[in-house]
Amino acid sequence: MDENKEIDVEKEIDSDESSKKDEKKSKKEKIEYLESQVAYWKNKYYEAYADMDNLRKHIEKDHAQVMKYRSQGFLEALLPSFDNFYNCFKFKPSDPTLAAYCKGFEMIYNQMSATLENEGVKEIVPSVGDKFDHTTMQAVEVVEGEEDDLVTTVQLKGYMLKDRLVRPAMVVVSKIKKEEKDETSSESQNSEDSKIN
Repeated sequence: MDENKEIDVEKEIDSDESSKKDEKKSKKEKIEYLESQVAYWKNKYYEAYADMDNLRKHIEKDHAQVMKYRSQGFLEALLPSFDNFYNCFKFKPSDPTLAAYCKGFEMIYNQMSATLENEGVKEIVPSVGDKFDHTTMQAVEVVEGEEDDLVTTVQLKGYMLKDRLVRPAMVVVSKIKKEEKDETSSESQNSEDSKIN
């Protein structure tokens, strides 16, 4: 009987040892699993943090853009009044009373222009004879002239708000008459033919 007890005790010890090994193995697996979970969620946290940071930067950029051009709608609504002022100043009255009124209106116009300039508004006023620039001007009419793409008349000023074009300058542009082009090209062709012969 003592032998049976010894065998049972040995089995019990072996089973205890194997259960301890299983328990250690199971704990080790749990630790590895939990470490992988920590790494996974830590990665998810950093991804979410980066996404939020990118969103914050995007919103700040949009907000800066809105603040930079906040007065564009107001400027567009004000442009017809400025156009009327500009057109009125083209004509000089002979009556001294009307001339005094015009001088007063001109002072008001200059004050308003200075205020808009402080807000980043720039006038685009091409001179007669300037080369046509499609980025800041719009040709409203084409007339015959001595050269191509020269401004002959400025009908309306253009306006820029900081670096954005609000309205291009409305101009009349010159073009050489086609017959003259044909004559000049045929004359140059004849002169080249005579050089060859």
